[in-house]
Amino acid sequence: MTQISHKNKVMNNLKSIFLCGIILLQSLQTSFAAVVSTGDFNNDFFVTWSPSHVNTSADGRSRSLKLDQESGSAFASNDMFLFGQIDMPIKLVPGHSAGTVLAFYLTSDQPNRDEIDFEFLGNVSDQPYILQTNIYADGFDNREERIYLWFDPTKDFHTYSILWNLHQIVFMVDFVPIRTYRNHADKGVAYPRWQPMGIKISLWDGSSWATRGGKDKVDWSKGPFIASFANYTIDACVWKGNARFCRADSSSNWWNKEEFSSLTWKQRRWFKWVRKYHLIYDYCQDNKRFQNNLPKECYLSKY
Repeated sequence: MTQISHKNKVMNNLKSIFLCGIILLQSLQTSFAAVVSTGDFNNDFFVTWSPSHVNTSADGRSRSLKLDQESGSAFASNDMFLFGQIDMPIKLVPGHSAGTVLAFYLTSDQPNRDEIDFEFLGNVSDQPYILQTNIYADGFDNREERIYLWFDPTKDFHTYSILWNLHQIVFMVDFVPIRTYRNHADKGVAYPRWQPMGIKISLWDGSSWATRGGKDKVDWSKGPFIASFANYTIDACVWKGNARFCRADSSSNWWNKEEFSSLTWKQRRWFKWVRKYHLIYDYCQDNKRFQNNLPKECYLSKY
């Protein structure tokens, strides 16, 4: 009996050590899942289109994309992410930029893809830039919104941010919320919550649609067209093949905490200001396009 008791005790101790090891491993995986970017474009991104049109500073802290008659250009993140916040300071193409499109977005690159888009639509000289946002969820989009920016985005860097968590997606300009898309999956509305997404940035010729519905084409005599980037931050959950770590309630996954589940009182005031004075198109107000059958989320809370 004594030997059996001793054996059981040893086995229980081994089980405890084994369980503690699993808990520690899970904790480490969760903590390592989150990343704060290095701020070095050479470390965090790779060029996906026309390396000759991508110029990066010697220290990797700034980068520019060029569009000319030969080619556009693009780069993408090395990692895929599931939830987090990305802040990207951008100085847009100056002067006559009609027909050009600069896209900063997250995408899963799947047939039923999820995607969160910033698209900056070039303009005729002295006309305001239009910022279009869009969301794909489970392969479906048609969720465009457009605003006029309330400043000249070509004179200096301004920060464009995407906050994406279990509760909501928030588009921000200089940390002012301009658009939200809430998780109403419990009400049958598709929401990006399972597919990891990578960061992509591209500058390309959108003459067929970008400026006044395609009426103003790219004028190549005004080129080359250059957009610049610097001092970005990626604070997000790196995809390691297990969504549970990115969905976990942990100090690393700060974006999933209750305080980020909706806009604050101050953010709501800014949000209403943007919607009142700068919104020029909202798919949820386009009854003609949807033949008076607006998508379900249009009837649900924005914050």
